[in-house]
Amino acid sequence: METSAAELEAFLAGLGIPFERFDHDPVYTCDDVSRIVPPAAGGVQTKNLFIRDKKGQRHWLVVTDCSRAVDLKALAPVIGADHLSLGSPERLMRCLGLSPGSVTLLGLVNDPERQVAVIIDREVWDAPALRCHPLTNTATLVIPHDGIVRFLEATGHQPQVTALPLRPT
Repeated sequence: METSAAELEAFLAGLGIPFERFDHDPVYTCDDVSRIVPPAAGGVQTKNLFIRDKKGQRHWLVVTDCSRAVDLKALAPVIGADHLSLGSPERLMRCLGLSPGSVTLLGLVNDPERQVAVIIDREVWDAPALRCHPLTNTATLVIPHDGIVRFLEATGHQPQVTALPLRPT
């Protein structure tokens, strides 16, 4: 069952995780975010890629900074996968209860069976706070690093933190 944004925020509050919420028009890309989300929000603006292996048996959520373009071909051997590609909207909904444009680290709340592995870019992991959608692309939550750690522990997801390979610019 999918969690609502309000249920997610209650879950965070129940864990004692502080956050600041910014409501805004819908955003679908990092360019939209840079135009619409107030810069005063602080924290690293995350970009999230829901990917799968060639056979569609393994899934990952890759979390990086909006300014970075991940090289999926180079990432595959780093995570022990064959060919990687973006997961379909149907697969995204089935695994994380999310629709395209709303992909977020916080979607792991909808993955109690831990079907989705988490890979977080080292630079994002080392940031003091992250900006994440609260399961909808019409708001952004700023959550301190220790809150992200508590969230991941509460959902049973152990992140693989690594320097992600980037596409040449």
